[in-house]
This record gives sequence, C-alpha cells and structure tokens, in this order.
Amino acid sequence: MHTPTGAESLVRTLKEAGIDTIFGYPGGAIMPAYDALYTHSNGKMRHILVRHEQAAAHAAEGYAQTTGNVGVCVATSGPGATNLLTGITNAMMDSTPILCITGQVNQALLGTDAFQESPIISMAAPVTKWCAQVQSADKIAPTIMRALAIAESGRPGPVLVDITKNALAEACTHEVPARPEKSRPSLPLDEKAILEASELLNTAKRPYALVGHGVLLSGAQDALRTLLEKADIPCAATVLGLGAISDDHPLFHGMLGMHGNYAANLKTDEADVILAVGMRFDDRVTGDASRFARNAKIIHIDIDPAELHKIIPATVPLVGDANAILEALTPHVAQADRTAWRESFRLLDQCEEPVRKEALSPSDGPISMSEAIRALDEATADSAIIVADVGQHQMLAARYYRLTGTRRFITSGGLGTMGFSLPAAIGAQIAHPQRQVIAVMGDGCAQMNIQELGTIMQEKVPVKILILNNHYLGMVRQWQELFFDERYSATAIESPDFPALAAAYNIKGACVRERAELAPALAEFVNSTETRLLEVHVRTIENVFPMIPSGGAVTDIRLQ
Repeated sequence: MHTPTGAESLVRTLKEAGIDTIFGYPGGAIMPAYDALYTHSNGKMRHILVRHEQAAAHAAEGYAQTTGNVGVCVATSGPGATNLLTGITNAMMDSTPILCITGQVNQALLGTDAFQESPIISMAAPVTKWCAQVQSADKIAPTIMRALAIAESGRPGPVLVDITKNALAEACTHEVPARPEKSRPSLPLDEKAILEASELLNTAKRPYALVGHGVLLSGAQDALRTLLEKADIPCAATVLGLGAISDDHPLFHGMLGMHGNYAANLKTDEADVILAVGMRFDDRVTGDASRFARNAKIIHIDIDPAELHKIIPATVPLVGDANAILEALTPHVAQADRTAWRESFRLLDQCEEPVRKEALSPSDGPISMSEAIRALDEATADSAIIVADVGQHQMLAARYYRLTGTRRFITSGGLGTMGFSLPAAIGAQIAHPQRQVIAVMGDGCAQMNIQELGTIMQEKVPVKILILNNHYLGMVRQWQELFFDERYSATAIESPDFPALAAAYNIKGACVRERAELAPALAEFVNSTETRLLEVHVRTIENVFPMIPSGGAVTDIRLQ
C-alpha cells in the first residue's frame, strides 16, 4: 500500500477541498508539490503558470473577487515567497480570500540564512488574517483546511501556509478533516441595537446610506435594496461597493470619495442619519475625518468589530453579517416618502452635469479617457466584468462604466496597486470562461506586469486588454498640475509599441488615434472570441473631476 508524501497530501487536500485552479510558479523548495501535482491532479486542478509571483497573488484575487470563493496561489521559498507580499497586502486591504502556499527550506536549515530562505511568516504576519509554518507532513492537510476556513470566514482575507521541503518529502498518514460548508457567520443579533437603529431611521429627516464592499461580500444586495426602497433612503457607494446597487436605480447617486460624485459627497455633510453598511470610512471617503458628517448620527454595520469607532464614532454599532442585520432591521423600519430630500440630491447632480458633458463629449481635441470608457460601456452593453488598474482611468471607469450587476467591477481599492489589472483579469477570466473580461489600464500600469502576456499566450486566456495611453503617469501628473505648480517631475513616460509587443506574444493588437476609429475598433475588440489588445491614444492633459483635495473635507470638493 502506497504511503503518501506530504506533497501528495497537499495536492489531495486541495482537491478534496474543491480547489480547481492554482496560480503559481515552481522552484526548488516547492518542487515536491509540483511533482505531486503532475501525478495526482487527475485533471481536476488546473495550474496556471504565471510569469511573476506577484501576478499569481493578483490572479488569485481576480478569481476570488468574481466568484466569492478562495483563490489559491503557490510560490517557492525566498524571493518566490517575498514576491507574493504585494498581492497578499492588496488582498488584506480589500478583504479578498486567497490561500498562499509557499515552499520553505528544510527544517534543519531554518535560521541559517540558507540559499533562498526568507522569514516569510514574520514578514507576512501583519498583512494576513492568519499564517503558519508546517514542518511535518502529517500537519499539512489539517493546516490547509484550517487556512481555507479562516480565509473565507467572517471578514474574508488572505492566509499563508509555509511548508518546509522536508515536510513535503516525508511520508504521512493523510488524515484530513472535512472542509466546513461555506456559510455566513451566525453571530447573535443585538436586538436592542436593531431597535435603536430603526428608531433613528424612522425619525430621520435626511437619512443617507453609504454602501461598501461588505454588502457584496455578504450577498446583501437584495436585503439592502429592500430596506432602502421601503424607507425611501438615497445611497452612494465606495469604489469597492460599486455594483451593490444598480447604477440606474433611482435611489443611487454614484460614488463616494476623492473622485466621487458631487451630490454623493456633499450630502454626507447634510444628512442627519447615515446608515453605513460594510464600509470602513477610509480616508479616501471621509477626507478630513474631523469634518466628516458632523450633523449625522451614524449607524455602522460591519462584520469586523475593529472597524467600528475606528475612524468615525458610531451612534449605533451593529457587529455581524450585513445581510442578516439588514433582514432583521427592515421589518422595524417604517415605510416612508422622502421626496424633498431625494430631490435635493438631483439638484446637486445637475451641478455636476457640465463636468460629465465635457468629459464624455469633448468639443474638440484628442479622445478623452472618459469618452473611451463610455464607448467601451456602449460596445459591451454594460455587461462585461471590468478589471480596472490604478490611476485616472480607474476613477473614470468607476464613474462612466455603468454597472447593473454585482461582482462586475474589480480593482485594487485599499492598497492602490499599479499592475493589478492584467493578472487579476486572468484570474477573473479563468473563473468565468463564458464571460467577457476586460482589463482597463493606463500606459504606466500596463508596464508593471506586462510579462503576464506570456501567461495569456500559453494558457490561451481570452481576456481583453484596453490600454488608455496618455504618455504620462496621469494621476500623479494631475496632482503635480494642481498642487505642485505644474512641475511635472518624473511623470512623462515612454512606452513600447503595445500592439507590436502583443504580436510578439501571438496576441492580436490594434491602435486608435482618431475619434472616428474608436467605435469600430471597440466593436471588433469586444466581439472577438480571442484575446485582444487595444491601445487608445488619449489626450495628454485630462483631469478627473470632481476632486476632494488630499486632507480636505467633502465640502472642499472641486468641480474644476
């Protein structure tokens, strides 16, 4: 009878846990796991060979964010493990469940500065929900199962399991506990707080809901919409909360934050009660926190008690799953008609209309990023999964690509990681082979993880790549223009011929420079069933407005 090795136990455990895709890069310390994968995956697990370990973590994030399931990435010891750290931190900031498995040098060599040894546990501990090192084969299976449970329980996040090479090589019994069924946490509801929250909402004259990523993570979209419609409460969303409420819903007023919508931001200062659901009041939303929502009593719903009172004190804190709390709260909330309050949002929306018009329909000059995003929206009938990188194009995609479905706008929110979109789009596309997945990036972001074109080529991933090339690091340039007297230090950037580069990877590419070329090029781009790269040369100087200056309050928002 064959006695399995630790590496075989690892592969069998992942299979038994239902893992069907792994993003990774092999190396010395993790090699036994790859040998076991070769022998024992039995076609039930697909390994995606990325070109850089950071991309493995981002691809796992894209897989996780679009499915709600744990994404898995694998790397070897030393630099392989440390290259995961940016992706791990990104996942921690954005509450994305990923399992990172790293190889490690033999147990006997730990602490000796052996070749490709790195203290990954101590390095990763601050940016993971949980991490552990396994030094014996029998502990591999239970540790992996525990890691998966931690990653997807409560507030999701990244976990890391570091396995020494001897543990992968030695024999073991392979006894693995069953993976628990994924379920929302059953935290006891605070009935007294539910009643207090409902009383605040029922007596409010100007209630306002701020919708965060936690709504999507808990699957609370329907429960939230039911409550808002019953109580006639207008709402806005954080960047990661976009899609929780459809863009065309009459109660929805856009995006909060530094480059959010005019009404969405200003109304936080006028509201008398704010219902904050699954959002953490980060600085990009509040601006100067001491001047945020000074007239409002705050009902804060979050599964993570550490987020309550952390930045904005809550009048009524509610700890738990957003869906469960909203379902419990709604019966106590009175039917209401707040037409006058809602109409005041419309008036401020109209103030922003000239900004939208100029962005989407410029009177002359080169193509604007905004009109390119809206043209993409029209070409896809706002049905694609958009994976946005970080910068001006990210904010414009959030503003002008209309979202009428959930888990359709994926981006790096908390960490703001340039280079996120290409590998994350790979993960999203592999998770959804029948869906249209489009990575939207600037020319700077495109060059951060451009090597992943090799992954796309080898794995034949039909992701679409839209590069908006303004020949600048656009967001930094905007700040230099507005706050550094137009001293454009190190922001002009030269780029390769992107379509020619794509061709080197057997990917068809095209380039658009004229407005008349945009619509037909996008039509070919989105209608193809194969990978496509489209570079659109856009105006060099384009600013994203509205804008709240860094350190300012929401009342300091600028329209130009």
